[in-house]
Formats: sequence, C-alpha cells, structure tokens
Amino acid sequence: MKALIIDDERLARVELKRLLSPHKEITIVGEAVNVDDALNKITELNPDLLFLDIQMPGKNGFELLEELDSVPIVIFTTAYDEYALKAFEYNALDYLLKPIEPKRLEETIKKVIERNKKDTAAATEQPVLKDEDQIFVKDGEKCWFVKLSSIRLMESEGNYVRLYFDDNKPLILRTLNYLDERLDGKTFFRASRKHIINLKWIESIEPWLNGGLLVKLKGGNKVEVSRRQSIKFKEMLSL
Repeated sequence: MKALIIDDERLARVELKRLLSPHKEITIVGEAVNVDDALNKITELNPDLLFLDIQMPGKNGFELLEELDSVPIVIFTTAYDEYALKAFEYNALDYLLKPIEPKRLEETIKKVIERNKKDTAAATEQPVLKDEDQIFVKDGEKCWFVKLSSIRLMESEGNYVRLYFDDNKPLILRTLNYLDERLDGKTFFRASRKHIINLKWIESIEPWLNGGLLVKLKGGNKVEVSRRQSIKFKEMLSL
C-alpha cells in the first residue's frame, strides 16, 4: 500500500519512516510538511494511506480532510490525546500518540491490512449499481424499495449516508466512499467529500466560491461542487 507521511516536524517524519521500515506491506511514496503541500502530494501520488499529524502551522489535519473529495485510509499521529474522539468522527482507522511505540504501530498496520483486504474484496465482488437498480432501505421502523434513479442526493454523516428521495431522508449504515465505488459514474457524481449527486436531477448550475460550482437539484437541495471536482464536472458535462 502507498503511504504519505504528513507532519511539519522533520524528526517525526524520520522516526516514523524508521518505524515503518520493517513493514514491507507499506511503501512510503512521499512526505508533506503542511496542508497545502499534502493536497498537492495527494493529487500527484494518489496514496492509499495517510499518516497525518493534527497540529501543523496554518491549517490542521482535520481541515486537510475537509478539503479532500475522496479520503484514503487515515492514521492520525499526534502528541495530544484530546483530539481522539474528533479523529474518529472523521472515520480515522487509528490514532497514534507520539512517541509512537513499535508494538502499537504493528497493531495499526494489521488493521490497515485487514481494511485493505475487505475493501478490495468488496470492490471485486460487488457489481456496479445502475440507476434502474432497486435497493432496500431500512431506517428505524420504516422500509423502502427504492430505485436508484429516484435518489437525487447522498450525504455523508460519519459512517452513515443520508439518502434524499421523494420527501424521505433515511440514514443507511454505509460510507460515502463505499457507495462511490459501486455507483455508475455516468449517473452519479462525487461532488465533494460529503456529497454524491444524481446528474439527472440537476436543475441549474452557477459559479461559486473559490472556483467551485453550486448545483441546484430538482427538489430544492443545493450542493457545492468543490474546486477540484468542478474541473471533472465541467469535463463530464462539456461546460
């Protein structure tokens, strides 16, 4: 697996590389010293795994994840334990306190390998879902058989996704990354880290902040397409 180390402290990066050297399953493809550097490296290197410091000059590790449209596996590395709960709200796989202990890192690597195996198996075993396919949705006591073509918006809420169809907004126990990998890219588009939109439900598009776009869907939902995804979006729709 390709890993990117993101930490403003050079000695911390050197030490982490040393600790990772026995773990041949992990290939360190690069290092970044701050959020802007990390964004460029993630785009260039497409890592499977981030070892991410939280406190850095300028933007912090959480703000980096907010700017990503698709988030790799994340291992937070920090000298502070007060961020642990917030880290798992961002679907981090693990949270390592500095100085990192070799045994604790070994446990984390086992988790990474197991997660990667599950993700790979899911991707190979599950067929692509077309817009005419029907899915079963259960939220509390309510149940629906829903055609994907009727779902206009999917919104991430931690380890859950909220589906918007008709006047309903149920939550399902799935991540947005999982759905993104299974949905037909000709119909569904990953607008941002938090949203997937159904292209057939678009009512209007207008320029938005920082080079992004604002998409209004039939049904009233408004979704910001991030600057990075706007480039792909315009290419898809020939704007």
